[in-house]
Amino acid sequence: MNTYDVAVIGSGPGGYVAAIRCAQLGMKTAIIEKYATKGGTCLNVGCIPSKALLDSSHHYEDAIKNFEEHGIDISGDVKVNLENMMKRKSGVVEQTTKGIDFLMDKNNIDSYQGVGSFKDKTHIKIKDDDETTEIEAKHIIIATGSKPSSLPFIDIDKERIITSTEALSLKEIPKHLIMIGGGVIGLELGQVYKRLGADVTVIEFMDRIIPGMDKDQSKELMKSMKKQKVKFHLSHKVKSVERNGDEIIVKADDKNDKEVEFKGDYCLVSVGRKPFTKGLEAENAGIEINDKGQIIVNDKLQTKAENIYAIGDVIQGAMLAHKAEEEGSFVAEVIAGQKPHIDYNLIPGVVYTWPEVASVGKTEEQLKENKVEYKSGKFPMRALGRSRASGDVDGFVKILSDKETDEVLGVHMVGARVADLIAEAVTAMEFRASAEDIARMSHAHPTYAEAVKEAALAATDDRAIHI
Repeated sequence: MNTYDVAVIGSGPGGYVAAIRCAQLGMKTAIIEKYATKGGTCLNVGCIPSKALLDSSHHYEDAIKNFEEHGIDISGDVKVNLENMMKRKSGVVEQTTKGIDFLMDKNNIDSYQGVGSFKDKTHIKIKDDDETTEIEAKHIIIATGSKPSSLPFIDIDKERIITSTEALSLKEIPKHLIMIGGGVIGLELGQVYKRLGADVTVIEFMDRIIPGMDKDQSKELMKSMKKQKVKFHLSHKVKSVERNGDEIIVKADDKNDKEVEFKGDYCLVSVGRKPFTKGLEAENAGIEINDKGQIIVNDKLQTKAENIYAIGDVIQGAMLAHKAEEEGSFVAEVIAGQKPHIDYNLIPGVVYTWPEVASVGKTEEQLKENKVEYKSGKFPMRALGRSRASGDVDGFVKILSDKETDEVLGVHMVGARVADLIAEAVTAMEFRASAEDIARMSHAHPTYAEAVKEAALAATDDRAIHI
């Protein structure tokens, strides 16, 4: 039997980062993955393939809508080759997942393929088809991630009634894609197929899309997507989804309890994700799971069994790849006797639609709810020379700072490349910068980042220059 200092169950962003960090710290490490490729949901059927399709569809949309304005004359019809688009997406995924194999070899991490389950607190059974291998580990990290959620009355047939996994590999462009859920995943995939020619209808239970983000961001993104001809039905409670041949019929009650019917050829169920612990046999190690399916951990991310840790989507908190990565490094360093920290308030959230949406820290609603006195500075992207030059004028940057100390409490952005810009806000808030600190930093001109400086100026005695 092979023995290890650390064994990691799951090779998604949290798991493979945890394994690498353990190996860097001198621990003999193993990683267990049930699928043939490493990388988990993010690399295989999540972050990476969805961004590949978002970029490809964005190129197509630019070609048919914007090239002429830029003086680029494309003679003849511009057509979508969905097969080639999917092939490129698969190539990006393959290259990325092979990169994880390379990193495992580089760091001398032993890889096992199969379903890992607990025999007891220190022994893991790894079942692959009809073969079972057993290993022993002094410490174990659970990083088994999450799976798409559904509603109890919906039968996901993976053909016409689909989750995000199937939406990443469709063989045809839907004529009318009905989306249940106006969250991050649904909006991203909805925009992909809208660009490619589908009619897209979003049915959302809450009174706004991306309900976990700042309200101004919800309004701005919906306004922008409405201009792209995406249809929204908010405050609608879906009560049935039926398939009749190639037709999908969705029935919902609106905010007045009036029944509304929607018909399309595909229905994407995008109502969130749920922790995945199936097959772990966690009870054999004394690990407790709450009624939400999350593994219970303490502030060191230890389970009830002190030598076993859990990270990422399988525990409480935001289901984000970068959150899992931070926790992977955190646990490795805890095991090594170090004293790392994670500030969960400074884990940014991003929506990769166009315009992009990015947030870090407290929203305005949260500050009001907690009775925190604050200042707000907001700057529109359309006031930037860089935005006008590129034609990406939708969006804004909003900075919220403490009324007395001027410390930045939250930064919320909508616009071109804000997924990258948000890192400036995270850095500033990590060092507890004031709005004035950001306002006095030089930002290159012309850039989208100037909106951050201008918003900071606006939050500092309403000093924005260009509005």
